[in-house]
Amino acid sequence: MNRSITDYPIKLDWIPILLFVLLVGIGWINIYSASSTDVGNGIFDLSKPYGKQLVYIILSLVMIVVVFAIESKFYERFSIVFYLISLVFLLGIFVFGKKISGATSWFVFGGFSLQPSEFAKVTTVMVLAKYLSDGQINMKNPQHLITAMLLIAIPAILVLIQPDAGSALVFISLILVLYLHSMSGWIIFIGITSILIFLMTLLLSVTWVIGISLVFCSLIYFFIPKKKRTIGPLIGLFMICSTLSYSVDYIFKNVFEQRHRDRFNIVLGLTEDMQGIGFNTYQSKIAIGSGGFWGKGYLEGTQTKGNFVPAQHTDYIFTTVGEEWGFFGSTIVILLFAGLLLRLLFLVERQKTAFAKWYGYGLVTVLFIHFMVNIGMVIGLIPTIGIPLPFFSYGGSALWGFTLLLFIFLKLDGNRVNEW
Repeated sequence: MNRSITDYPIKLDWIPILLFVLLVGIGWINIYSASSTDVGNGIFDLSKPYGKQLVYIILSLVMIVVVFAIESKFYERFSIVFYLISLVFLLGIFVFGKKISGATSWFVFGGFSLQPSEFAKVTTVMVLAKYLSDGQINMKNPQHLITAMLLIAIPAILVLIQPDAGSALVFISLILVLYLHSMSGWIIFIGITSILIFLMTLLLSVTWVIGISLVFCSLIYFFIPKKKRTIGPLIGLFMICSTLSYSVDYIFKNVFEQRHRDRFNIVLGLTEDMQGIGFNTYQSKIAIGSGGFWGKGYLEGTQTKGNFVPAQHTDYIFTTVGEEWGFFGSTIVILLFAGLLLRLLFLVERQKTAFAKWYGYGLVTVLFIHFMVNIGMVIGLIPTIGIPLPFFSYGGSALWGFTLLLFIFLKLDGNRVNEW
């Protein structure tokens, strides 16, 4: 007798589910610490972030049940529909959205808000996986590469002009999935080189950067085996580096906003502004450093209770961990994230359907970029661009987006269709 896909039971991998529960739970505990005022209000007090977050967590559990109840093929079959709907919502932001903290990124309903870009990340990963799962697609084909790039670029541009540079960066990071598929490594190499040229030009003079580029290209030439040496591409690389270096000053002064210039200058050590644009990062580092090895104790953080760190229950939630739980607690949280990412990579590698595999790579990329950028921002290694720590930061849209992103993959992995 023929059996359909839905006749087979789901074999869930419980390790990422356990890590999800731990991260969400620890996140809520720290949100409570960062936003409670010791007035004896209940944990369901909807006037407080911790009360709202608890409601968001309960609703995310409902989402998980719905995700598992839907057939796996549904996500692949309707990925383009979900993607187009998310673009409509991104466009709708400019008409019906509300400007908060300088960005028009939210629909506001009473005391609650919804950020479409968080759900657009899910649909973009989904539609990209659908496109890449076509066996005829090859990223070395210019037409295929441009199509894939457009799938990423359209939502990235719509988010960038809100403006929300942090979320735009997350979309752009999906280029790594194209590289894992079949895209030439030269594109990634040129992208990384461009970033390094940009940063070096800010730190050094144009003359120094051009000289370093010449030495670098010469070293590449001499280390390439003689039979494969071709000077043309290296001359092209040198010209690109030189052109980028000369254009940095114009881009920095005319394309970037002043707040972005200030943040780069602070991170690169070119200026100090402890009371202005650098205040958040400065206070964040004080809070984390004051925690020492074991921390000051839960609900005992003086920086946290004194509201010294702005947006501490959202983008800067990790500072609460650093102050109250110390180096030990911070390490535990980082290990939980690392364990989740490594386990997901293991699951991705065992997928037997192309859609599940490329969706999984997209999931890991999005989670890793959020984790790396948020932690780097909090400890002052990279400029403040404002993206949440997955499953940890306050916010319904972010939690729901990450939950959907993760559990759709766990549904794909758990379904027996992967074993056919």
